[in-house]
Amino acid sequence: MHNILVVDDEKVVRATFLAILRDIGFSASEASNGKEAIDIVSKESLDAVVLDLKMPGMSGIETLQELKKINPDLPVIIVTAHGDIQTAVNAIKLGAYDFVLKPPDFDMLTVTLKRAVEKGKLQRALTSLKTEVESSLEYLLGKSETMKHLIEEIHQVAASNFSILIQGETGTGKSFIANVMHNISGRRSGPFISVDMGAITETLVESELFGHEKGAFTGAEKKKKGFFEATNGGTIVIDELQNMSLYVQGKLLKVVEERSIYSLGSTEPVQVDVRIIGITNKNLKKAVEEKRFREDLFYRLSEAVISVPPLRERREDIFFFVQKFLFETCEELQKKIPEITEDAQNLISTYGWPGNIRELKNVIRRALLFSQNGSITKDNIARHMGNEESNNTLVAASSFNGGPLMTLTHAEKIQIKKALEFTGGNKTKAASILQIDYKTLLRKIKRYDI
Repeated sequence: MHNILVVDDEKVVRATFLAILRDIGFSASEASNGKEAIDIVSKESLDAVVLDLKMPGMSGIETLQELKKINPDLPVIIVTAHGDIQTAVNAIKLGAYDFVLKPPDFDMLTVTLKRAVEKGKLQRALTSLKTEVESSLEYLLGKSETMKHLIEEIHQVAASNFSILIQGETGTGKSFIANVMHNISGRRSGPFISVDMGAITETLVESELFGHEKGAFTGAEKKKKGFFEATNGGTIVIDELQNMSLYVQGKLLKVVEERSIYSLGSTEPVQVDVRIIGITNKNLKKAVEEKRFREDLFYRLSEAVISVPPLRERREDIFFFVQKFLFETCEELQKKIPEITEDAQNLISTYGWPGNIRELKNVIRRALLFSQNGSITKDNIARHMGNEESNNTLVAASSFNGGPLMTLTHAEKIQIKKALEFTGGNKTKAASILQIDYKTLLRKIKRYDI
């Protein structure tokens, strides 16, 4: 049952409102002045307020302003005389939902109240969702002032229909941000498709993006929709944008300008309503200057630009993520959260983290897996830093307290063995712990003859 507060200095008027509201199925309470109304709103959960404009002491306008400070989503309906219509209009500008004239038409008031209650319910849900999303974004992207400003930008840009360019170093969370922007946009009920340009061969790019007709080329045994047509009404993410050839860039520019595609082998255009989000870890402006990326396409795709800063430029986020990854991994491995020694903390805080959040997560997970005596040491952290795929890179001598240098190949072999021992030979769990895919683990097991 919806709870309505009636605010009027005349007892007879309040009694009339209360009787009618209760008769039509509302739960109703009363306040005789603005201060009393403010006290009730600050303590109780209400669905709407019916507020008289003319009251002694605190006026209806002043009361409205205070109520909105307490609960911005609370619908307030102003009750006013004919002579105060302009004041009532001003009240709407200050946040009132609507106004009704004295004496009120109670049928009209009922309709207005029901609409106000529904709008208030929707607004509270949206506010709750926004708070939840912002909290989720902070949990996943960081809580530094830099990231708080970025999260505000994400909300603003997501609400538009602009094409977006998300740029930043590897491991900063660009793909995650693209997904979030779709989920909080007006297109969230539509498809979301991510295309990795680095994973599609040049000969198949056009067919994959725009589709093909049966017989368009050798092997085209049936008509196929491309990614753009499949994403109609939603959001398409083009990852590793810099890997797109100039020829395909020209095709994409035409899609952006005309909002239509031509599948291979067809002369008939297909209209598409698609929002494009481009992702790159390269400097596209430099690519434009070097004639490797079309300038006209660059400006078409960068109507809004989200630049994700590297971890080294927001070091206050580092230990937030350390604690987050420790907690998550301890839950997964059913371990107690260990102490991080002071020298390990110093190493973590001064390291450049070229792989950003992704690298930090991998290092913390592995350091925790191979930690001993309930603590994570500097040595434990250092041996997991750096490029794992570089067989010739040496782990810093200081990380082993003066011990012998060890190639990362050897260190990796030891890590895989320990992961397999820990999981009792379960390769799927070992791959999850090591943050590599199952096939990569099998390849490395074969390579190292484990």
